[in-house]
Amino acid sequence: MRQCLTSSSGGYYTTDRDPFGRRGDFITSPEISQMFGEMVGIWIVAEWMAQGGKEDGVQLVELGPGRGTLMDDVLRTLGSFKPLSSAVETVYLVEASPPLREAQRKLLCGPESVFEPIENGDKCTSKYGHPIIWYEDFRFVPSSSTTIPFILAHEFFDALPIHAFTSTSSGWRELLVSHNPPTTTHLDLHTPRSQVLGAPVPEFSLTTATAPTPYSAILPELSERYKALKKHAGSTIEISPEALTLVESIALRIGRSRSGAALIIDYGPADTIPVNSLRGIRAHRTVSPFLAPGEVDISADVDFMALAERALKTSDAVEVHGPVEQGAFLGMLGMKERMEVLVGALEREGGGAETDKKKKVVESGYRRLVERSGGAMGKVYKAMAVVPEGGGRRPVGFGGGVVE
Repeated sequence: MRQCLTSSSGGYYTTDRDPFGRRGDFITSPEISQMFGEMVGIWIVAEWMAQGGKEDGVQLVELGPGRGTLMDDVLRTLGSFKPLSSAVETVYLVEASPPLREAQRKLLCGPESVFEPIENGDKCTSKYGHPIIWYEDFRFVPSSSTTIPFILAHEFFDALPIHAFTSTSSGWRELLVSHNPPTTTHLDLHTPRSQVLGAPVPEFSLTTATAPTPYSAILPELSERYKALKKHAGSTIEISPEALTLVESIALRIGRSRSGAALIIDYGPADTIPVNSLRGIRAHRTVSPFLAPGEVDISADVDFMALAERALKTSDAVEVHGPVEQGAFLGMLGMKERMEVLVGALEREGGGAETDKKKKVVESGYRRLVERSGGAMGKVYKAMAVVPEGGGRRPVGFGGGVVE
């Protein structure tokens, strides 16, 4: 997954293609409606207030910022809350893709801005007045007991590499990527019918290792959730050690400062281990993850329970809330009311076809983000928060209310 997505020689995110939007391969929540980023901004404001509203030391950190749309909407929203906006010392964007860094710079700092090279990264000043620093790795983002990190990870964890294992009578065996013989057919690979039409047979597929691997000896022993399935032959599990390491680092930072928060929004089951979720996305269709390496987006479901378990084991000074469905999360933050305000403002501008068109865009964006029917985004996507231990106080969006 890492090689296909971020390799400097032909990785999906390191070439000049724009994967986002209708002309790309997929569309993300921030691209659907400004209201998504506004609700995330409101969540940060509410959590900052609940923690006492400190007047300095706030970091805004986003992992995998895409085009920069989410951070742009967040910073614009925070501009309406001057005490918090003034408390933000630095915005950190963790981005490995040079083309996406350029897109983020143009949106957040202005098309005429230029990068200032710094150690391990780049820097410029945002159009909102905050310094923005880009790093390729989260570990370069400074951390101390006095910093207040608010960390956003929207559709980031799903792109981290996974290891897949299946239980056998001889123990866990890893599923490995193997080259297919030239005579392989879709029938041999059990390719879903929806992925067969017009698609070539992939060069690679997953096969079961005939002997234990170092990973199969270690990773499935990390949690009782995995161990419980070992005796059931044929059980399959997916584990992302990089995701576990990352959430461990997040928990340590929040626990060390006893302030800040992390908001993770992604897709995956709420309380079960992901199974056979590795997928490719091309032109808004699900395809084989082994089709045209470097030209197809690859992702896997996030194991939210594994993230929560690791965060809680890492630091006694943090709590984990969620996951909750995205539709419920956005609803508790007041997205419906925000939609009604935007529609009302358009109606006051006067009638006409153009106004009706804008209203439909606002309303359809809202519905797409919160609806729960079938595989709608409001149900498939989940939100989870890592916050300082607060004696059981629930954050807004997770059952709690705004603290005055």
